[in-house]
Amino acid sequence: MAGESDLRTLLSGMRPELNAGRYVFTTVEDGVPSGVSPVATVAEDEGLTLVVRREEADAAGLAYEYVAGWITLRVHSALEAVGLTAAVSRELADAGLSCNVIAGFHHDHLFVPYEHAERAMTVLAGPARRSGTDTG
Repeated sequence: MAGESDLRTLLSGMRPELNAGRYVFTTVEDGVPSGVSPVATVAEDEGLTLVVRREEADAAGLAYEYVAGWITLRVHSALEAVGLTAAVSRELADAGLSCNVIAGFHHDHLFVPYEHAERAMTVLAGPARRSGTDTG
């Protein structure tokens, strides 16, 4: 099934879902440590960035600074869709919330400060309402 590319449809149907747990960004040079199951990885010149559950990072002795809540936008967005990331990040920025976005094949994933994850969910309901459909 092809992903959606119409911005209004994406915003009205994004259905944000807060995943359970606390997540951290860390980096490794020698591959993923045993016992660590990343929810995302990014290969960079400086090393392999891992997004993992905080408990796994702690158990593996991995360093991190940022503890995040993980929100999945349940709408199946097309990778070539224009404006969803900008619209969502603008909403969160206007509310004073940082947001790190990772696009998967089917969904966009937002990592926001853990202590403000519920507030971010409330903020994300705004674009859907303005697009004609509530998220709830």
